Amino acid sequence: MTTWKMPIEGNEQERLWLAWPSSGYTLGETETEADEARATWAAVANAASDFQHVTVVVDPSDTAIAKKHLSSQITLLAAPLNDAWMRDIGPSFVLDENGKLGAVNFVFNGWGAQDWAEWDKDQHIGRIVAEAAGAELINSEMVNEGGGIQVDGTGRVVLTETVQLDPHRNPGFTKAQVEAELAHTIGTTSALWLPRGLHRDHDTFGTRGHSDILAAFTTPEVLLMHRQDSTSHPDHVIAQANRLAAEKYRDDTSAGFEIIDLPAPSTLKDAEGWVDYSYINHVVINGAVLACSFGDPADDKALGVLQDVYPGREIIGIDARPLFERGGGIHCITQQQPKSTNA
Repeated sequence: MTTWKMPIEGNEQERLWLAWPSSGYTLGETETEADEARATWAAVANAASDFQHVTVVVDPSDTAIAKKHLSSQITLLAAPLNDAWMRDIGPSFVLDENGKLGAVNFVFNGWGAQDWAEWDKDQHIGRIVAEAAGAELINSEMVNEGGGIQVDGTGRVVLTETVQLDPHRNPGFTKAQVEAELAHTIGTTSALWLPRGLHRDHDTFGTRGHSDILAAFTTPEVLLMHRQDSTSHPDHVIAQANRLAAEKYRDDTSAGFEIIDLPAPSTLKDAEGWVDYSYINHVVINGAVLACSFGDPADDKALGVLQDVYPGREIIGIDARPLFERGGGIHCITQQQPKSTNA
């Protein structure tokens, strides 16, 4: 029986995958909003293409406009799309003990069957991308999204009780069942369960608590965690509870990793209310880190922390406010494909 394991994000990569915004709330209601979405997705894709191969899945109706925004270095893959959050609709890539590429195809049901979501097309993207990547398809019957799992490559995974145990995703599932399925599909052996996601991530267009906005292993020895210093912000208490859960896990398992806090920007609200701006939601690629910036005084300090924990990589800040307004960040719109013997 093949043993699969999901490598840490910083391992050498073959390709970065994105999906092109084509419809719905992600694109927006006006042409100005549509231009903003396209420009932001393109900024991430184009920046990554300077360091490695990039493929963008594009709805056939949007091929011409995507070509206008994307670098000629980028490969386009035509496939029907509902939305553009590749981390969640695409597969989670894994490797076997011989370096063979696999692609875990979790069930996608619109972030817990949210009433605004459509996924009749997106539910097939995991399989389509897996085939295009030449990966062995590993189907899972568990509802999950790539943004809901953060791994250190040695067997640890960061989860949230509000995602994998969500009754709209996996009714009746226990932690033990979730951990067993992840052990089978992505090779994890130990789970750090955080109590819940950030306040806004439980709002209308949120995910109900993805872990990739809360914590990220930069190496197996370092865990970055989101911190909100303003006591007026509801995320202050949430981040504290998550930090305590991580400390308890570390003590209980004698894991020995260092926890480094990455404070949130000083901006607390936008036109819709409390923001969930987080520097945790970056993506690591070959030779670089694509990091969220927010036009905030805290940006430089946060990018400096990322430089410290990712030595030897170029830290590239990209204005992520248009992404967060739509319910995610840079990590959410990307999915890394690790280097394998298939390549």
